[in-house]
Amino acid sequence: MAEAAFLKKKETDMTNGGIFGHLIAFAIPLLLGNLFQQLYNTVDTWIVGNYVGKVAFSAVGTLNPVTNSLIGFFSGFSSGASVIISRYYGAHRLDEVSDAVHTYVTTTFILCFVLSILSVLLVPLMLKILNSPQEVALEQKTYLTIYSSGLSGLMIYNMGSAILRAVGNSTLPFLFLLVSTVMNILLDLLFVIRFNLGTAGVAYATIIAQGVSAILVLVVLARTDSSVKVYFRKLGIKPRILLEQVRVGIPSAVQLSITAFSNVFVQSYVNYFGTDVMGGWTAYNKVDQLFFLPMQSISLATTTFVGQNLGADNIKRARKGVSVALATAWVSTLCLVLPVMAMAPFIVSFFIDNSEAEVIRYGSLFLRMNGLFFLAACVNQVLGAAMRGCGKSEAAMISMLFSFVFFRQIYLFFVTNYISNTPQSVGISYPLGWIMCSIIIGIFYAVAFPKEKKRNK
Repeated sequence: MAEAAFLKKKETDMTNGGIFGHLIAFAIPLLLGNLFQQLYNTVDTWIVGNYVGKVAFSAVGTLNPVTNSLIGFFSGFSSGASVIISRYYGAHRLDEVSDAVHTYVTTTFILCFVLSILSVLLVPLMLKILNSPQEVALEQKTYLTIYSSGLSGLMIYNMGSAILRAVGNSTLPFLFLLVSTVMNILLDLLFVIRFNLGTAGVAYATIIAQGVSAILVLVVLARTDSSVKVYFRKLGIKPRILLEQVRVGIPSAVQLSITAFSNVFVQSYVNYFGTDVMGGWTAYNKVDQLFFLPMQSISLATTTFVGQNLGADNIKRARKGVSVALATAWVSTLCLVLPVMAMAPFIVSFFIDNSEAEVIRYGSLFLRMNGLFFLAACVNQVLGAAMRGCGKSEAAMISMLFSFVFFRQIYLFFVTNYISNTPQSVGISYPLGWIMCSIIIGIFYAVAFPKEKKRNK
């Protein structure tokens, strides 16, 4: 019973109390969890960069767009389920919270089977699109095939994390990720350095660690006595709730999966310049993901905050929470970006042997060129999260698909073919997409986010 009480007290009702305090208390465990997630991704590339070689480093590092596209659909669907659960929780409709949880868990198990098979079958297509040099492509095939076969562990962990976050619990997902991260690092060192498994060793370490985090989250959901307790005998799908989750989640799923897939094409433009630029872009992307951590953690807090407060019909508080979240994202991002830009060569050299001067030069170039534009990314991340929290995730989908897919791809095709095909002209495509997206999502927020009802005097 003591364990169950611990699990339940971690739930947070965000409809009362200080807004900044709720957002920060919710976001910090997410930030730490994402930091550890980034840490073990970074360890993967650091180990292959220092113990396997430049080719393996480029191979593992440049697969991020591919792996993100594999899980993007499910992650988007998770956001829809989380919004529905948080609304029911904010309105204190606990029976419907339970129905939503069981519908979501059942759907997740089905998607694990489907997406794992699909992702393995799509490996040859992904490699063809990437158009990497042959020696890099061989390493990419090894990693991607193993990673795809173990995708279920990551999906189940994300499912459990989304359920817990919907009721204001971001601490337990962090603890599970901490365990997974430590295990991944230890297995990386064992498989690559001790057993000399190279790229395959890094992939095996990743899927084993993700599998452990999935088991932990399932155990917790089965043993808690809170409103999100999972009874495996009650698994099944409530059609009405599934339709709500699909309505909110599918736009995000489509947006995330297509956006991630479009980045595969961006990577193909980078690959054109060879392994030095690929290595520099890989190092930049690792730091790029670090820059996104504060804004993404605050954005996840924003979705839950907005969902709970709109569920309680407190529109004014929901809108104020969005403003506080955006200001917090700007300040925290700027505190990261400025020192990294100043120390760019030193940071890039962490990922690769110091003798690779060209890799370090290109990595530093991308970091300094794009750094301050992350302030624009804060806008689309927070406002997109707010729109998802109010159930209008199609606004985020439209904004991000247009900006990150159509606009970015049109820019790259036009610039590289008719103006200047350089690493700089390709690298700047990311910030241009962020700016365009922020403008569009800002318009959606101003027009479509719920407004306070005017009171008759």
